[in-house]
Amino acid sequence: MAQKIIILDFGSQTTQLIGRRVRELDTFCEIMPYNKFPKDDPSVIGVILSGSPYSVHDPEAFKVDLSEFVGRLPVLGICYGAQFISHTLGGKVEKADSREYGRANLQMVDTSCPLFKGFEQHSQVWMSHGDTITAIPEGFKVIGSTADVKNAAYADASRNIYAVQFHPEVFHTLQGTQLLRNFVVDICGSRQEWSAASFVDSTVAELKAQLGNDRVILGLSGGVDSSVAAVLLNRAIGQNLTCIFVDHGMLRKNEFQQVMDDYKVLGLNVIGVDASAKFFADLAGVTDPEQKRKIIGRDFVEVFNAEAKKITDAKWLAQGTIYPDRIESLNITGKVIKSHHNVGGLPKEMHLQLCEPLQWLFKDEVRRVGRQLGMPEHLITRHPFPGPGLAVRILGDITPEKVRILQDADDIYIRGLRDYKVRLSGEEARKVLAAGVPAEMTDGEIEVSLYDQIWQAGTVLLSTVRSVGVMGDERTYEHPVALRAVTSTDAMTADWAHLPYDFMAKVSNEIINKVRGVNRVCYDISSKPPSTIEWE
Repeated sequence: MAQKIIILDFGSQTTQLIGRRVRELDTFCEIMPYNKFPKDDPSVIGVILSGSPYSVHDPEAFKVDLSEFVGRLPVLGICYGAQFISHTLGGKVEKADSREYGRANLQMVDTSCPLFKGFEQHSQVWMSHGDTITAIPEGFKVIGSTADVKNAAYADASRNIYAVQFHPEVFHTLQGTQLLRNFVVDICGSRQEWSAASFVDSTVAELKAQLGNDRVILGLSGGVDSSVAAVLLNRAIGQNLTCIFVDHGMLRKNEFQQVMDDYKVLGLNVIGVDASAKFFADLAGVTDPEQKRKIIGRDFVEVFNAEAKKITDAKWLAQGTIYPDRIESLNITGKVIKSHHNVGGLPKEMHLQLCEPLQWLFKDEVRRVGRQLGMPEHLITRHPFPGPGLAVRILGDITPEKVRILQDADDIYIRGLRDYKVRLSGEEARKVLAAGVPAEMTDGEIEVSLYDQIWQAGTVLLSTVRSVGVMGDERTYEHPVALRAVTSTDAMTADWAHLPYDFMAKVSNEIINKVRGVNRVCYDISSKPPSTIEWE
């Protein structure tokens, strides 16, 4: 029987990260709303309670009936989860004198406890909470303390209940993976059977059974998710898959032809549609960002549907929906926090069934599956790119000339990121390797490109602004561009990437010298939150 860990989501920003860490242990997990524990699922081997923005004392705080699994399955509470267990089972949770946030060291670690097997004393952890556990429930014992937090970790190993007030899922907790491995593998008994290879084998078999000889249509974007979905479906049903790739005119420089060439090499049956004239005409004079998105979304559906209707015997529409898309689209209160382009049903007039072969995968897993399928590395490691393309990276109205300027500037920037090599060690190297970037460790270091080190990069054209410049003996009055590069694990939060000064100087100089219409280059050093990754 298949095995899985259930992660009950109490609203933490790092819940997805817990899931990714469990998957990295070759163990399937499913993130569920805090009040949706699957009582009758025999495949569940353990439960993790996530953090939360709430205090256990808040009237609106999320609560779960612990009797549904405590005493029957191993349980790990993280941050709010640890406080909720204590508060519910008779311990005491109080407001901390000051918010405990950031790095801390475990000054006492009980390595005889299964959760801390193999741990070092004084191991660094990451705290993020306003409340603190001042008394643990009867029958439990303290297994970890910091200078400021006596009850940083506690357990009742006889009942397989473990709780930590720090976050083992974040990179700043240096032995966090070891802690999760101890829980998932040793305590819960995971057989570690979840892998890219096993996913490909089982999914291809499931797709063959699900689709039979039916014809399937898939909308390609050139991105990682839809490309991997296409190759996976192609392996299952071959030429019964027809892919449609719509060019709305706001892709990166030469991207349409490059992607079409890539798909040809992969043996995919792809129809390429150049609809740029329609999109530019409908966007003329529009400056509101949300209106731009709506027009592009509407036009895409019209163009895609017109092409899809030509395939009269199609019965399925395939999408590259991945697990974070579905988690982001509805939060645990049922309120929409992000309307994702791959979630929310089909246009009714299409009368097609939905096929989502990647719906259980995180982004890193999608890339591993792509490698397992033998896809070229440049397709697998592509940065995320917005569906509306460069339209949301041009402030103001959209014109072919503005797109040309941005394409040229962005091409210089992205090529520069790919060409510039850096050597990483320690935590930085660990982050890059954990993200699935192929690199070999030599003398404790790895060499990767700047492009592979960051999550997403792009150029923004401030077309509503002009700045004064001097080129030769002439005064110029042209547009600034802003370069954006962020580091992230799941795009829910992001920090600006600290790019080398010599790289930034070289790229800035090349853009200003070669791109007519640009005379100033800026670098965006805002994080998410409060900013977003994209400007519009």
